[in-house]
Amino acid sequence: MASTARTYLTPGEYLAFERKATTKHEYLLGEIVAMSGASFTHNFITGDIFGELREQLKGRKCKAATSDMRVKVSGTSSYFYPDVVVFCGEPLAEDNQFDTLLNPTVIVEVLSPSTEAYDRGEKFAHYQQLASLQEYVLVSQDKVHVEHYLCQGSQWVLTEFQELDDVMRLVSIACELRLRDIYSRVDLSE
Repeated sequence: MASTARTYLTPGEYLAFERKATTKHEYLLGEIVAMSGASFTHNFITGDIFGELREQLKGRKCKAATSDMRVKVSGTSSYFYPDVVVFCGEPLAEDNQFDTLLNPTVIVEVLSPSTEAYDRGEKFAHYQQLASLQEYVLVSQDKVHVEHYLCQGSQWVLTEFQELDDVMRLVSIACELRLRDIYSRVDLSE
């Protein structure tokens, strides 16, 4: 989310608009928000996380999707495009277009300077209203730093990882992400 141009639409108007749009927009409490393009670093990290999860989930009941999979938070009628999303079992779609997921289990956001505060705050508050969501992961793109939030009852428990040798376990989907693999194509020497 980067642009400040906002327009109010109903959820139905948003979906009709978005399905014809040539660029992506999130929808937050009646306003559409244009999304900007991502850096090489952002794309490399997102791609490597998706690739690792896709491999580990082969043949299992959970599936990973990339940032083109829209997620709806029904309680707030808001729509988002997570960088990586995992759902388990049958995907629940909002309608017969099958382009809006209602039951994510894991959501991963790669942080950008323009979206970091939003991803940590307001967006996470919306995501917490998803009954299916078990884990939320925030990945820094300018340093080795991953924040893993695990839902335990009504609490979200945070664990941070800051070393390339660290391994983050995603317990809800029985997967592991090695930070060395997440950051394998990123030069963090500066």
